[in-house]
Amino acid sequence: MMIERIDRILKRYPLSIIILAAIIYLSFFKPPKTTLSEIKNIDKVAHLLMYGGFCVVLWFEYFLTHLRVSVKNIFWGAIIGPIVFSGAIELLQEILTRYRGGDWIDFLFNSLGVIGAALFSIYVTKPLMIKYNIWHKNSVE
Repeated sequence: MMIERIDRILKRYPLSIIILAAIIYLSFFKPPKTTLSEIKNIDKVAHLLMYGGFCVVLWFEYFLTHLRVSVKNIFWGAIIGPIVFSGAIELLQEILTRYRGGDWIDFLFNSLGVIGAALFSIYVTKPLMIKYNIWHKNSVE
């Protein structure tokens, strides 16, 4: 039963899983010093875009593989889950690394990325998928 569930998740969300793995890697590697580091708050933009991009892809894959939208599943899986995950990453950065620190402002920008992705997905992605007959095309329900 558990293996079937994991297999179903892997088939439904392959891009989201790849992006999530990239976020985990980027969250724990020691970034090199570049001229971009000199731009004030550039890391906040990176947090916003990483979590926003991840969640737009997550929503897209959800719409692509589900006939009906479950508000409960979307709320917990595409909003609360990524926000809690980003908070856990911030805490783990503080605990496990000497070159990274947990930052509440980073957490705020992660959360804003998730919320922005939700709004974008509801008002742009879903209507475009319906318009171009992409929604339901690969449904597995």
